[in-house]
Amino acid sequence: MTVTLQRSRSAYDVDWSAIGRAVHHLDGPVVALDRAAFEANVADLRRRAGGVPIRVASKSLRVRSVIDDILARDGFAGVLAYDLDEAIWLATTSGITDVLVGYPSARRGSIAALAADEVAAGRVTMLVDSVDHLDLIDAAVPAGSRPPLRVAIDLDASLDAPVVGHIGVRRSPVHSLDDALSLARAIVARPGLRLVGVMSYEAQVAGVGDDVDGGWQTSVRNTMIRGMQRVSMAELRRRRGTIIGALRELADLEFVNAGGTGSLEATATDSSVTDIAAGSGFFGGHLFDTYAHFRPAPAVGFGLQVVRRPGRGVVTCHGGGWIASGPPAADRLPLPVWPPGLRYEPREAAGEVQTPLIGDAADSLAVGDRVWFRHTKSGEVAEHTPEIVIVGDGTVVDTVPTYRGEGKCFL
Repeated sequence: MTVTLQRSRSAYDVDWSAIGRAVHHLDGPVVALDRAAFEANVADLRRRAGGVPIRVASKSLRVRSVIDDILARDGFAGVLAYDLDEAIWLATTSGITDVLVGYPSARRGSIAALAADEVAAGRVTMLVDSVDHLDLIDAAVPAGSRPPLRVAIDLDASLDAPVVGHIGVRRSPVHSLDDALSLARAIVARPGLRLVGVMSYEAQVAGVGDDVDGGWQTSVRNTMIRGMQRVSMAELRRRRGTIIGALRELADLEFVNAGGTGSLEATATDSSVTDIAAGSGFFGGHLFDTYAHFRPAPAVGFGLQVVRRPGRGVVTCHGGGWIASGPPAADRLPLPVWPPGLRYEPREAAGEVQTPLIGDAADSLAVGDRVWFRHTKSGEVAEHTPEIVIVGDGTVVDTVPTYRGEGKCFL
């Protein structure tokens, strides 16, 4: 599959028909990863980070062999996991020595499992944002019955803007210097806990596109988004820098994690940050087609087979409802990309079992032919398949299991 940078809405010109020929012998659905496009994304993420190590966000990949491959390269270090059981698995089965759980866990059994595994306890860091989380850890396994457990504070990175109010996601209640110091002192005072890091995700910068297609109203929105993001990062650099400086007086912080695929350049300018998270940028979902400052290659696509021809200008594919997380909207749907000229039937969209598509290209398709889609983000793809086929130079070069293919379902 050749990857050519374009100046159009479609960031890359991808030969989806060549991918189809490479996997023609496989029944659908087929998830294919193009090796050349993936390598281009790895290199571009590293370039954009400007020398700051990238922590791999496993939620957006969910393919253990791919995670291991990335971590073996220069410029990448550690994992940002999405579940505590997943983190324990990666720390022990894959031997990853630095796994930060990006979300708090309330499962006592998982906390007990971490405390019972000496290797995992030394490699996995739990995320907390309140004393309630500390109490829950102690209730799961009393301090005297466990090794010291590693914890990190989730520092809220949202913007409290005049007039507009809160901008960002609703995550941690720890926003101010006083909030952070109060929780840090509580952690340091607790037997059996070690404060080793901070996480701070600026979703309003990393997760919001600023180059959406549309009319003048959309253009105004794009301008406002860029302005908000500049203001937000300036405020966050000041606030986060002050808070991290104060926390370092209380504890020996090993890391300060921040950012995401969409904010690498901006987050890299914050001197208080030691590593930046990135995940979706490796596979290049179509969500990032709406970003002005970078366009990843669409390294992953999934092919569904045509199973019906209900009428002229209509075909129906088997499966298709591979919906991304976030506010329900059209941009959470997979994007049909090959053959060109297909679109969703508005009254049905992408269905769990079948997806009708309309357009002139439908009449060129027969039952058994394949339609290729791009996913929106990344994590949703691996939840629908046990394996990913790796394509290079027009042939299948490997087949690797997803988390599902290894029998794992964490959420």
